Amino acid sequence: MENLGSLLAMVISDLLIIGIIIMLKKQREKTQLRQAFLLLLVFMFIWTFGSILQILFQNYPIDPFLFEKFAGIGVWFSPVAFLAVGIIFAKTKLGIKWYHYLLLIIPITTAILSFTNEYHHLVFVKYSPNVKEMVYGPYFMVHTIYTYLLFGIGLLYFIRYSIKNSGFFSKQSILIIISTLIPIVINLLATLHVMPMTTYSTPISFTFMVLIFALAIFKFDFMKVTPIALQRIVDRMSDGYLVINEKDIIIDFNQTFLKMFSQDAINVRNKNLFSLIEEQKTFQFPITNLKESIEKTRTSDETLLFENKLCENKKYFNIEINGIRNKNSYLGTLILFKDTTQHVLDMKTIRDNQNMLMERERLASLGQLIGGIAHNLKTPIMSISGATEGLHDLIQEYDASIGDPEVTNEDHHEIAKDMNSWITKIKSYTEYMSDIITAVKGQAVTLSSEQSSNFTVEELVKRVDILMKHELKNALITLNSYIQVDPKKVLNGSINSLVQVIDNMISNAIQAYDGKPNNDIDFIIKEENNQIIISIKDYGKGLDDEVKQKLFKEMITTKGKNGTGLGLFMSYSTIRAHFNGNITFESEKGKGTTFNIILPS
Repeated sequence: MENLGSLLAMVISDLLIIGIIIMLKKQREKTQLRQAFLLLLVFMFIWTFGSILQILFQNYPIDPFLFEKFAGIGVWFSPVAFLAVGIIFAKTKLGIKWYHYLLLIIPITTAILSFTNEYHHLVFVKYSPNVKEMVYGPYFMVHTIYTYLLFGIGLLYFIRYSIKNSGFFSKQSILIIISTLIPIVINLLATLHVMPMTTYSTPISFTFMVLIFALAIFKFDFMKVTPIALQRIVDRMSDGYLVINEKDIIIDFNQTFLKMFSQDAINVRNKNLFSLIEEQKTFQFPITNLKESIEKTRTSDETLLFENKLCENKKYFNIEINGIRNKNSYLGTLILFKDTTQHVLDMKTIRDNQNMLMERERLASLGQLIGGIAHNLKTPIMSISGATEGLHDLIQEYDASIGDPEVTNEDHHEIAKDMNSWITKIKSYTEYMSDIITAVKGQAVTLSSEQSSNFTVEELVKRVDILMKHELKNALITLNSYIQVDPKKVLNGSINSLVQVIDNMISNAIQAYDGKPNNDIDFIIKEENNQIIISIKDYGKGLDDEVKQKLFKEMITTKGKNGTGLGLFMSYSTIRAHFNGNITFESEKGKGTTFNIILPS
């Protein structure tokens, strides 16, 4: 049979089209791209099927133009469908507006003129299956230009956005572009009479188009991807990324990556990653680490992480490396760059602010110590001053008595006894001053030098009493000490740090009374379950629920602008870190608060 080859090619084409339509209809996901592609397949089927009928009935007394009219339904409307597929491929979803229907004016006009062609011959003056014998009407060129225009625009969408989304979509996109170029080129050659062809050449070219489309669909899952939408999403990501293939060639990236490293797409795409690192000063990464990590991703699903600093532009990055696989087949490696520069700077600012707050707390503690020193040293100094005056008087009295016959030996012994009494008092005052200086010196260096040592409960209580006496006296608050353990009980750790924690809690307890005098604070030390429990209890206003939830978890204060919240936060950290202990509390609104320092015995 004449044109047997063309017939077989078109039958195969239609069978493939039917198979693809059935496959797509069975899939649950009904995307707009799928619907548009199905419509294009239907028009292609009509086009090819009309040509098949024309070949089958060529030896019958039937006008072949009758079949051309049937096939024309596919010919006239497939360019619109193809353009729709291209636009949806590019934009993921197309919102159909009224003006989109204007695209149907030319196809509808062509259909009307074709069905009425024998009355005006605007489409064909003479129709023949042989293209060289065909004589076109004046309107045919309008339809031809319109067809090529729509196919061309649709193809531009495919090419533009396929290049933009090169990477894992590139092989698929290249197939789509090639498949669309085949019928367009063949149609153009036929129209221009460049080479001898029949009207069946166009549907045959569509056979190849369908074959390549089928490959793109089954091999690369064309109907399930939304490349442009994905590209727009990844371009807006705060993290930059690179995708490299098995030869370390960069095949995909996002705009964030280009901005991060001040790169141009043309200098990055299809460039070897390690060549780029060697050439670009702004893109300096440890090549050894990268190579080892990338090599691991070829055989492992493990996510590899490491940090890097770019000295050139003073940026910090977390780099995450993952292998990309499809059914255990290695496709490439995804390298994700997370810019942590701002985070690093913020953490530095937080540390600086924390250091500043700690310094403020130290200065506040120092001010409190100085006040305590002034008060605690004032009394013994005045007492020593009085004792020296008494000694001075006794010395003068003794000096005057020398040679006086009325002064007996008993008088001399009495004077010596009075002198010894004053010296004993001075000695006790100097010992008290020495204790104050020791306590104050320890507290002054406690934050700069943490040395563990053994100390007794008695020594702990003595230091607390010395350092808090002045503040308690000024506030007219009584500290009730209940020592329910052996005073000689030995504890291990930094006594200076523990004293500071207790003093801070006593100060908070004083402030809980809001300046109201004549109140009590209980200072209790007891032993339970092989633990030493030091409790500071006040009977003040108690803590709010909001403060309870945040206490020890963050720096929070009930003193408003007069507090930083650092004291308790540091106290908790000190007990946990240096004593392996804990701090708990109980508080009831309007009835007071108790803080418990729990230390291992």
